Amino acid sequence: MQDVIEALEQKREQARLGGGERRIESQHAKGKLTARERISVLLDEGSFEEYDMFVEHQCSDFGMESQRIPGDGVVTGQGTVNGRLVYVFSKDFTVFGGSLSKAHAAKIVKVQQAAARVGAPVIGIFDAGGARIQEGVDSLAGYADIFMENVLSSGVIPQISVIMGPCAGGDVYSPAMTDFIFMVKDTSYMYVTGPDVVKTVTNEEVTHETLGGASVHAAKSGVVDGAFENDIEALVQMRRLIDFLPGSNREDPPVRDVFDDVERIDESLDTLIPPNPNSPYDMRELIEKVADEGDFFEISPKFGANVLCGFGRIEGSTVGFVANQPMTLAGVLDIDASRKAARFVRFCDCFNIPIVTFVDVPGFMPGTKQEYGGLIKHGAKLLFAYAEATVPKVTVITRKAYGGAYDVMSSKHLRGDVNYAWPTAEIAVMGAKGAVEIIFRKDIGDPEKIAAHTKMYEDNFANPYVAARKGYIDDIIMPHSTRRRVAKSLRTLKNKQLENPWKKHDNIPL
Repeated sequence: MQDVIEALEQKREQARLGGGERRIESQHAKGKLTARERISVLLDEGSFEEYDMFVEHQCSDFGMESQRIPGDGVVTGQGTVNGRLVYVFSKDFTVFGGSLSKAHAAKIVKVQQAAARVGAPVIGIFDAGGARIQEGVDSLAGYADIFMENVLSSGVIPQISVIMGPCAGGDVYSPAMTDFIFMVKDTSYMYVTGPDVVKTVTNEEVTHETLGGASVHAAKSGVVDGAFENDIEALVQMRRLIDFLPGSNREDPPVRDVFDDVERIDESLDTLIPPNPNSPYDMRELIEKVADEGDFFEISPKFGANVLCGFGRIEGSTVGFVANQPMTLAGVLDIDASRKAARFVRFCDCFNIPIVTFVDVPGFMPGTKQEYGGLIKHGAKLLFAYAEATVPKVTVITRKAYGGAYDVMSSKHLRGDVNYAWPTAEIAVMGAKGAVEIIFRKDIGDPEKIAAHTKMYEDNFANPYVAARKGYIDDIIMPHSTRRRVAKSLRTLKNKQLENPWKKHDNIPL
């Protein structure tokens, strides 16, 4: 019996070595952890239960029958993050460059299906060279099997992808269908076709970084939701993110002990809005002063920075924050901001996470670039997302709420449950200057008359009282009491029940 046990342990040690010491050293030399090292950082110590450690590919073409390594380029299993169950797969670049075979894909599908059955998040760690060419259509079939599980699990369990090396070709589409994607700066990249193919087809000469590095996808394309300095930081931040999320759509978000007084008053918020209506201020400050202990996990901070999205807690429970950011483009809604916020709102609605919206929006971005880019459709995504959301929605208008953007930002008209305004709020079709120049066009040559008209418009329309009189605003609150009032509203809405009409699925303006 002892011989059998020792033989098993030897086989385990062989499997844990992956592609061998030399390739592990090469991985470390690039500043990257191995597949198993990444899992050990991500999960609670000693919690990992590995599946399919001894699986090998069955390909016999091109001499592959003599190249079989246990695990076949991906490490899969389950474990815990701060005591909560998660499933994980981590591609092993030391084994066939992490390339995907039929057996490799089957291992990933097994953990995807297991996670969906029990209701637990899936975290995929990508560091691979794409499909295993020697297996031909089998590798393509394997990709499609994974994609199918991504689709079936969408909105059922949280799916998170972490790109920690190359991710090219078919490999990119599985992350693209997950809820969140994160990258590591300088060591990871994503693209459908690599620099060599790009040069052949289009004559463009690009590097891996300029074609699909973290700097591109986190700031320009919006494909990924954040980029971190190294493997360790990325994995630690994933642990933090998981803490905000429920295991599935059948659960409420987790609640943790909090030592921040829900009745806390913050007098500094009374002076957050500058006297000059055109001066910017940092909306992030408001979020951090309302959230428990100032804890805010921001999503896509570099992309569509004119809107802030992220997770925080109020009274220990997870909430999703969405806020216009006056520090960038005056908080205007453009294509990027609309796409970003719409996807975040829909995620929160999928997973029973209440949405708190802070509004300071001068409208939608004008210009041919935006119109040619389809701003109408992209702006409609955000409108659609807020309108269909059935989770508790609390809205606070801090300053400007102009035009159609007022409607879009979780207004009462889109089933906002509780809508507050600060005394500084201006709710109108447009700013006073623009409105006066249209309504009193004949007086434009008379500065005194225009000044009088402007003051009249501001007194009658550029304030929250008209909307409050009509019931579109539930109350006008003092800025310093925002945390207390928002918390009380969320507490009241805890057992909210609202259902949309039955449908096979909606047809959001994609």
